[in-house]
Amino acid sequence: MQTAQISPELADAADVLSDQLRVHLQRLAVLLDPHADKIERRFMNRLRELQFQPKQRLALSAITPGAAARILASGQTPLKFIEQVEYNGRRLAKLNLPPSAILEALQQYDHLLGPLLASLMPDEHSNFQWVREQLHFCVILTLNNAYYQVREAETQAFYDLFRVELESRNLEELLRRFLESLLQVTRADAGRLYMLNDKSTVWELRAGKPLPTATSVPNRPGLIKKLSKPRHLNGDAQTSGVLLDSSWADRFKSCWSIPLAADGRTAGVMQFGFSKPYEWLPREQELLAAAAERCLMAAEKARLIEDLAQREEQVRRLAEHMLHVEEIERRRISRELHDEAGQSLLCIRLQMELIEQALPEKQGEWRAKLREARDLTERTILEMRRLIAALSPAVLEQLGLGAALRQLVNRFQRLHPCRVRLQLSKMGALPQQLEIISYRLVQECFNNIGKHSAATHVNISLSSADGMLKLSVEDNGVGFNIAEALEKRESFGLSGMRERVALLGGNFRVESRTEGSKRGTKISIELPIAK
Repeated sequence: MQTAQISPELADAADVLSDQLRVHLQRLAVLLDPHADKIERRFMNRLRELQFQPKQRLALSAITPGAAARILASGQTPLKFIEQVEYNGRRLAKLNLPPSAILEALQQYDHLLGPLLASLMPDEHSNFQWVREQLHFCVILTLNNAYYQVREAETQAFYDLFRVELESRNLEELLRRFLESLLQVTRADAGRLYMLNDKSTVWELRAGKPLPTATSVPNRPGLIKKLSKPRHLNGDAQTSGVLLDSSWADRFKSCWSIPLAADGRTAGVMQFGFSKPYEWLPREQELLAAAAERCLMAAEKARLIEDLAQREEQVRRLAEHMLHVEEIERRRISRELHDEAGQSLLCIRLQMELIEQALPEKQGEWRAKLREARDLTERTILEMRRLIAALSPAVLEQLGLGAALRQLVNRFQRLHPCRVRLQLSKMGALPQQLEIISYRLVQECFNNIGKHSAATHVNISLSSADGMLKLSVEDNGVGFNIAEALEKRESFGLSGMRERVALLGGNFRVESRTEGSKRGTKISIELPIAK
């Protein structure tokens, strides 16, 4: 294999092998080849005594000088050995063998090799010792890169899962992208993600690649127990009924099954199929177990968020309906006040005036009392008209928002010694609900200014641009603490305005200063006209 065809890390390790070292490596290979099997048997026995696992022993035997001797004696290049070291280094990393244990194992091999070389070539022992040290350095450099590759792949896998969790917009997308990400990590040919339904009677397919024809599997007796622990299935084991897709037993050589469980309860399962026999190493098991736990937590979080969003939408619709009902009730009350109580008070006033005129001049005292009662009735009629206008301004329905705001400004100025500047731009026809909300917002601003502000100047601006209705109310009053005002449980003025704006999908912003030359309050509101 040419240097340009291998990874940069392998090329770096290969560069260490100088021409002189290659010559000595070839001599060492020829010298060791007849004795390699014997040393390896002794080495494997020593590893067994040190309680290395069979898979670990097999991978360690592939990175020794004896393994290098076999490759070189067969006529292959040193790069072939470096590739073998890198492959087995990744296996050792996935077998959870720490680097210190690898160094200990290589030292054990060196203890076996040293006396043999000293007896075979006593005159060149120093040269071969230098060759062994150089080869050992190449092996360690390659192993470090192999371990880094495994850890980097794991880090990237968890980063991808974290990004999926953040970016997914709903539960279905979350599960689909989780499975796709793990398919890349495991390099599986197919994947399935099933979740148990609420009654634990059916395994529902929530994500699959490629998509199968069956989307649900009945939950057979004992199946949950079988799927509650990780399984590596191959050969006859695939016929044990653990695979939820029954066609996999014939299609794939190896299959993995990982439960989605929490607090001892199995909520789902992920299964992966491989077209070739694929060994399941401990590090991969741990990664998939952690990924399954994260997937279940993210799925539960996404489900709760969806439920919360649905409830918030229900609350929003209810609040919007309540505002609509409130406006209807306002109109009903104002209409009844105008048609019933208002007309009755006018009749009373008229009767008082007629009685007053009918009384003789000598009944001056009674005429004076009637006049006082008539004046009180007139003031009551005026106050009732003000209440009727506040409840449901007829001008808003008849002449639109602009005329209603001008009327509102005139009434406010009659009650408060304050100068109001109203600036209206041409807005065209607006939805009725938008006009009502805008009118109520300005009305609430005037109520707050009149009660708390002590302002002498108020500026109101209403305009439309880019599909948004923009309202600004600014005064030069005493100002207030915004956080405290919003936290008051007994006060709903500011928070009510914010909720009204939120119902229409608008933006509400309030600024207030209590000190300095620019003290006062400014409320800025943007409402979507299309809404």
